[in-house]
Amino acid sequence: MTTHTPKTQLQLRSLVTSSGHLELSLAEIETPVPAANEVLVRVEAAPINPSDLGLLLGAADMSTATVSGTAARPVVKVDIPPNLMQGMTGRLDQSMPVGNEGAGVVVATGSAESARALLGKTVAFLGGASYSQYRSVLPDQCLVLPEDVSAAEGASAFVNPLTALGMLETMRREGHSALVHTAAASNLGQMLQKLCTAENVHLVNIVRSEEQVILLKDLGATHVYNSRSPEFTRELTDALAATGATLAFDAIGGGPLAGQILSAMERAIGRSAKVYSRYGSTIHKQVYIYGGLDTRPTDIVRDFGMAWGIGGWLVTPVLEKIGAPGVADMKQRIARDLKTTFASHYSRVISLAEALHLDVIAGYKSRATGQKFLINPNLPT
Repeated sequence: MTTHTPKTQLQLRSLVTSSGHLELSLAEIETPVPAANEVLVRVEAAPINPSDLGLLLGAADMSTATVSGTAARPVVKVDIPPNLMQGMTGRLDQSMPVGNEGAGVVVATGSAESARALLGKTVAFLGGASYSQYRSVLPDQCLVLPEDVSAAEGASAFVNPLTALGMLETMRREGHSALVHTAAASNLGQMLQKLCTAENVHLVNIVRSEEQVILLKDLGATHVYNSRSPEFTRELTDALAATGATLAFDAIGGGPLAGQILSAMERAIGRSAKVYSRYGSTIHKQVYIYGGLDTRPTDIVRDFGMAWGIGGWLVTPVLEKIGAPGVADMKQRIARDLKTTFASHYSRVISLAEALHLDVIAGYKSRATGQKFLINPNLPT
């Protein structure tokens, strides 16, 4: 089952060389022919998420970037500091496709009924290599978009929505009743706020500017605090005492913020303590680091007793615990609410070639609030 597709296509590749360089380029590869249980998607939209940047840019020092090639086929070469090469060992000299998710039209399928049923449908998909003009995926990696939802509107249907839902599921499974979220004005943070409002879950948002405070309050947030404010410590402690939040998801990672949250949780709990204990409260306080906006070491001052934890968090293991039926329910909820709770907004749509322009790289590398980029691999280069 197929419509006409070209024999070859362009795909954005990221290569870390053993000589200590990152190379970004557009590779011309064969357009895949879907296997019996696969569909071929003509990709019309693929977001650049923070989770894509680790593979795309690695540990490269973009101040050293140079560009060669042509306007249609640029090649970016960047130095990687020698002290950071050890973290790149697992991918040396491998040209790797990039992009976690995307959306487009199914233009060919294999013979399986589950695949044939998607022919001509506009779908979102998850599975990597989305910065390609065509992508072959399994039907269960797809989400059929409602007829009134475009590929651009559905391109971010997986990573951020499933992460927000996974955070709430983690909260429930671990016995917490409210959440703290950092870098909370992001696309993900806005989704989480809308989701918590809909489910009557208290959410304490931590941001880094007064403009971001206003943005979230305009979405209906009650608790939004600027970590750069001189009143931050007091305001955060007051909010934690009011909400009872003992679980935080931290996108910052480095610096003192994770420790500050744990300290504020302990102070908030202590306000209602009846008996003093030199070991601190017995209520467990947990911070999960799921991002790395600050690449410095994580600093903590242990003034929050002994009942605490800091760890990493990824949505994939959470989804595995939920299981296929539960994830299927999540996907249907996401499809239903793509224009409301799970809406994503983009500041710029770019082609594959433009994704390798240095000024464009600087834009999406900054990960600034309101600066989310969307690649349309089939735009003219």
